[in-house]
Amino acid sequence: MTTDHATADHARNSAGDQVRDITDDLVGIEQLLARYAVTITRGDMDGLLAVFTPDGTYSAFGDTYPLADFPDLVAAAPKGLFLTATPAVELNGDTATGTQPLCFVDQSTHDMRIGYYNDTYVRTPEGWRLRTRAMTFIRRSGAHDSGRPHAFRRPAV
Repeated sequence: MTTDHATADHARNSAGDQVRDITDDLVGIEQLLARYAVTITRGDMDGLLAVFTPDGTYSAFGDTYPLADFPDLVAAAPKGLFLTATPAVELNGDTATGTQPLCFVDQSTHDMRIGYYNDTYVRTPEGWRLRTRAMTFIRRSGAHDSGRPHAFRRPAV
């Protein structure tokens, strides 16, 4: 009888550990995305770059930008508030995918842009990081697209 109780306790503890691990992963990703929104809103480029993996990319405006281009891309973009919502995340071991709604409010006009990010995440020794982030805008017409070409231009190579 002791063995049966021990087995049942172990099963409950294993299930509890699994729920805790999933919760820890989800909270870790949510905090990562909160850091993205806060650092880009504050203009903290070092903090913003730290939420990505070194090979991370950002896609919008018909192009995919490597992390090395991100400081110039952000500098060319309007400034304002990046208001994000809780992401919908699918965990798969040390990787995950997710979608996060966004409402950007321009600081000078208070005009808004709405849309969502489609992301991939990877667990690193430092915690969860963004590997890819792709922006989709929602237009007044109801269309969803990656945006018009941006004022940012890559230097000629």
